[in-house]
Amino acid sequence: MQSKELSLEHLIRPSKEINAATPLLIMLHGYGSNEEDLFSFSAELPEDIFIISARAPYPIEPYGYAWYAIHFDNLNGKWSDDDQAIESREKIASFIDEACTAYGLNSNNVTLLGFSQGTILSYAVALSYPEKVKNVVGLSGYINVDILADGYAEKDHSQLNIYASHGQVDQVIPPDWAQRIPDFLKNLKIEHVYEEFPVGHGVAPQNFYSFKKWLVDKI
Repeated sequence: MQSKELSLEHLIRPSKEINAATPLLIMLHGYGSNEEDLFSFSAELPEDIFIISARAPYPIEPYGYAWYAIHFDNLNGKWSDDDQAIESREKIASFIDEACTAYGLNSNNVTLLGFSQGTILSYAVALSYPEKVKNVVGLSGYINVDILADGYAEKDHSQLNIYASHGQVDQVIPPDWAQRIPDFLKNLKIEHVYEEFPVGHGVAPQNFYSFKKWLVDKI
């Protein structure tokens, strides 16, 4: 099966069977990467899941893509373009509906799997629109409250499940940013797992096997 022309460029790994009950997993890569990055996980994930790996909408030099710009200047140091991040939040939320319709998948069983910037967007979409997302696998990211939709805290998050993990020596996103995730999710009464691994900004093999086991249980 070839990928269809949708609003975000993407790769697909079709599931063994495709019907209205088939779960969908959407992969969201990190800053400066592309849709081929996380797609390498797809061969190791269950065959009954339809997998889409999406490309972020903003090209960055010299190559690669981003969900939003990260700026560096002497006055403010490093800062994120939250307006672009909110635009990407909306693009992903629409893409979920688009993909479920185009490929004939179960819109009530959607998982977002993100890395780094892709994780930040996964949290933003799921917390803003919990009716669209059942599971989130968030690798090496954090929750940016400034890009959540207004009124997110009043929404019904009772069907949402989140697996979050982080490297204990992550040099890109400080571990203490990720360590705030459990309390944040607890306050929203969201079922979650939080784990740390002795690595930097990446996914250790034991991290992969841990989230895979979690995902199989939740799908």
